[in-house]
Amino acid sequence: METTNKININHKIFRAYDIRGKYPAEINEEIVCVIISLFISKFKIKNEKLKIAVAHDTRLSSPTLYHAIIEQLTISNQQLAIIKIGLSTTPMFYFLANYFNADLGIMITASHNPKEYNGLKIVGKNAMPISGEEVSKLVN
Repeated sequence: METTNKININHKIFRAYDIRGKYPAEINEEIVCVIISLFISKFKIKNEKLKIAVAHDTRLSSPTLYHAIIEQLTISNQQLAIIKIGLSTTPMFYFLANYFNADLGIMITASHNPKEYNGLKIVGKNAMPISGEEVSKLVN
């Protein structure tokens, strides 16, 4: 999935604790790939391999978002070590991101929101949350 800056991203999806919106109108495969690509390109430390853990919840749209992100990370041609957690609870994701010493972690979930929503929780080193607002600043 190739990324482009020409995609229209509703900035209301960038929340205090995560990124979330209605699937597929506000958040979809193309949008999450653009967000992740822009975020990683600005986060990446020069000449170091970035370790990224990726997981998803049981929402019907989560596996397709997960596979789109994995594909985007794989073809991004950057020095990335991808830890494919797959189906996970959010607490287990936090544990595994920390356990594997990931530089970044991406959890595809909209937590307690209704089923038509989906989103991303992003963490840094030691599974410390990175807010959607922080991601928005990096993406813009």
